[in-house]
Amino acid sequence: MFKNKKEHFMFILMIAITMVFIMSCYNIAIIEGFSLNIFKHAILGFPLAFIYALIGDIFIVGKIVKIITSKILNPNDDMKKVGLYMSFFTSCGMVILMSAFGVITNVGLNSNFIFAYGNALITNFIFAIPLNLLIVSPLIRFIFFKIFPPISSVNVHIDEEINTI
Repeated sequence: MFKNKKEHFMFILMIAITMVFIMSCYNIAIIEGFSLNIFKHAILGFPLAFIYALIGDIFIVGKIVKIITSKILNPNDDMKKVGLYMSFFTSCGMVILMSAFGVITNVGLNSNFIFAYGNALITNFIFAIPLNLLIVSPLIRFIFFKIFPPISSVNVHIDEEINTI
């Protein structure tokens, strides 16, 4: 899907920026109600949440997702299937990770943590999984492949033929 690590990193950045901002707005709206302050608070909290999400995705969730999908998927599976599975498992892992982040930053590590974390997991799973699978991932893939067109199998075959000459 990606030609190199730079493209893979760019894709992760695009997904992370979009999901962190939307999920921040969603969680703020749940806590405070809907108002224009949602966007102000989401922007103020964005840098720390984004860095946490990016590090978590690259070093924790992404590695676990690769292990899980390598056991489920076959090397000859369709790229759409691979993308769907990777998006689903990444979303699940990131909900677990980012819900903890949100609860720790808003509630803290006190006697209410477990209750608040359970609530956050439920409300975030309900919103994040469909958001990512149905809207964000398809939109970001569309934009990403406009910016970085994929190598078609025909081009790869032609390149291989040229390299053997």
